[in-house]
Formats: sequence, structure tokens, C-alpha cells
Amino acid sequence: MKKLLPLFFSFIICSCAVTRNIENEMVELRYLDEYVLPANTSVENTIVGGLSGIDYHEGKYYLVSDQSSNPRIYIASLKIENLKIQKLSIEQLITVKKTSKFQDEVFDLESIRYDKESGGFIVTSEGLIKKNKNPGLFAISELGEALYSYPIPEYFKSTSGQKPRNNGVFEGVSESFDGQGYWVGMELPLEEDGAKPKIFPTRSHVRITKFDKKTGEPIRQFAYKLDGISKLPINYFAVNGLTEILEYAEDKFLILERSYSAGYGSHGNTVKIFEVDASEATNTLQMQSLRGENYRKAEKKLLFNFKSVKDKLTNQIIDNIEGMSFGPILENGNKSLILVSDNNFNSFARQLNQFILMEIHIKN
Repeated sequence: MKKLLPLFFSFIICSCAVTRNIENEMVELRYLDEYVLPANTSVENTIVGGLSGIDYHEGKYYLVSDQSSNPRIYIASLKIENLKIQKLSIEQLITVKKTSKFQDEVFDLESIRYDKESGGFIVTSEGLIKKNKNPGLFAISELGEALYSYPIPEYFKSTSGQKPRNNGVFEGVSESFDGQGYWVGMELPLEEDGAKPKIFPTRSHVRITKFDKKTGEPIRQFAYKLDGISKLPINYFAVNGLTEILEYAEDKFLILERSYSAGYGSHGNTVKIFEVDASEATNTLQMQSLRGENYRKAEKKLLFNFKSVKDKLTNQIIDNIEGMSFGPILENGNKSLILVSDNNFNSFARQLNQFILMEIHIKN
């Protein structure tokens, strides 16, 4: 999320706003390495930055930049040896082109998945709510042409009474474990669903929606509670939101949350990965507002807090990590997890094009 929103509050209960570390039994994560791409890296007259999403397929990495004035996808290669990132190179640029059908859309792209069937991509866009431009889930060709927009429920639209928040709508996307659809996660709650996260406890529930690949229609949805703000903001600006999702088994997810508090320079971010179980969560798809409704939200457990490895990161910077993808199988036979940060084109402080390599073990 590129723009920070004001946070006004009258009392603080810090200990209640953060999910505690709970011993995990299903998934294990281990930090391995960091690689920082230089800030001045350019490809075909574009500065590589704003990297909000990443995906991996057959040796190639696909990165999406969230610069809405020039939406684009980069193709990269990443060499991993001895559980380290030895080299990363950006090889190709794909400019996302607005075909006539989508001329009025704002492509503020936040997440990407490679489409194995078409060779193209599925991307999320936050649109521009304050100018009545809807968020969206789009199919993009391998040449960057916008082909299809998935139909979205009315409450996600910019002019709806549910009031989606600007820069807080469609953020993460994951192909479903069954291969039949895509899950799309919101960054922040709809205004009529709940409050934005704060330093004190709030009922901040976002909707995570599954769209059917064949029909394009939304077919299921569950509510997920965001953690609170992790640090007391010095300059009274703070935000926490969902930035990426991965379904690793039926109704089981990895969810990435990023909290930012202003006034700490390059050290304002808190980034966590949660294990989430939605198997018993209520289908909220037909609920026009979550306020006052009786439903069961997904269960979450803290899996990894990047605070635990900040001493291993460049200048101890935990950057604005927004993208997450399963990567190649490591030399030890375990899967890898690759994450990337959105450096906001260094708009706020020194920020990095930060790539993180992790080892993931999913128990049967």
C-alpha cells in the first residue's frame, strides 16, 4: 500500500493488538538468505521498483510493478546454490496494455500468478476508489494485453454503499489448491465491515474470495481478522494489511501481513506470515455487511515474524514485503518460499528491492 492513512486514537493497549507466537504443528519456515537488487536497476527505460507481487514457474520469476502510470511485469532469473541467492537478473519487460475494453480502468497492480494453461497471467488491481475506479481481478496475455475481468460482487465496487477503502481492496491472489479457481484477498476491511487496524484491538475483518476459473464468478468467501498495528506511530500515521496469500492445501493458507508505523525511518515495518485454516469458516459471500452478522472467521496462527531475523538483513531493514511465492525445490529436497518488497520507489525513506529466500516444510 503506497499511501499511508492517518490514525487518530485516544487510548493505547499495545499488548492486545498483536497475535502471539503460537507453536505450529503443520508448517515450518526457516529464513535462509536475502538479496538486494540495486535501486537504480533499469530495464528498457524503466526503473525496477514497486515490486508488489512475485510468482515462479519452471525456472522463471514473474514480478509485477504497482506503478499505475506504467503497469508492467518483469521476468527474472534467480540462481540459488548452497541455500543462498547467488545471482538475480531482470531479463525482460512486459508492458501491460489496456485494450479498448479496459481503457477506463486504473491498473494499480498488486499481485501476480502465472497461468499455466494460457501462458499469461492473473493479476489483482486496487483500482482507484477515490476516483470511482473499481478494483479487479484480470487475465493478462503473455504479451501484456488485458483480456478479461472477473465479475466482482457489488460491495467491492467503488460506488457501493459498503465503501471499499482507497488503496485497501484487492491485494493478494493465489491459485486454489484444487486448481479450479483463484483466491483474492483484500488489504483492508470494507468500511461497513469493520475498522482499520489500530494499536488497540479492533474488529478488522477482511474478505477472501474464491473465483471460479471457468465461469469467472465468485463462489466462496471467508472472513479473516487482521492483526493490530505493531508499533506506536511517532507521526500518527500507521497501517496494517494483508499483502499476499498462498493456498498450500485445501482450505489451508499462508497469509502475509505488513504493518507500517511512521516516524521510524527505514525501520517502520513489521512483517509476519500466518498459517490460516478456513475449513470451518462461514461462507460470507452473500453477506452485504459483516457488522452484526453471526459468522465464523478463519483461524490463524503466527508462523514467522521477520523481527526474529532483522539482524541478518541489510542495515536491519525489514522492508515493505508484499509479494510471496513458492519457489524451486532446494538441494535438501524441501520447498522454497520467495518474497519480495515494494520499495515505493523510495518515496518515504531508504527502501530496498529486497528478495527473501526461505525454506518451507509442510507436514503431511
